[in-house]
Amino acid sequence: MNKTELVSAIAEKTGVSKKDAEAVIKGFVEVVSDELQAGGKVQLIGFGTFETGKRAARTGRNPQTGEEIKIKAAVTPKFKAGSALKEKVNTKAKKKAKKK
Repeated sequence: MNKTELVSAIAEKTGVSKKDAEAVIKGFVEVVSDELQAGGKVQLIGFGTFETGKRAARTGRNPQTGEEIKIKAAVTPKFKAGSALKEKVNTKAKKKAKKK
């Protein structure tokens, strides 16, 4: 599902216009991004948690040349699914497996 399809699905599900649904999605992305940039986290009970993690500096290899390269330390965004989301996804997967 891409952004356009997501906007359409949310507009249909909630009864708001596509323009309003797109504004809400854009706002959500901006708020979550800003919070992660500030070092915080966003927790949606039952859905999941957006937070950051630290990746240490390390040595890697260029796959084409085999040459060692230094990879800088970085802060990366992470998403951890909540129990209700995991349960819903697994229930759907189990139903598909039974049909086969």
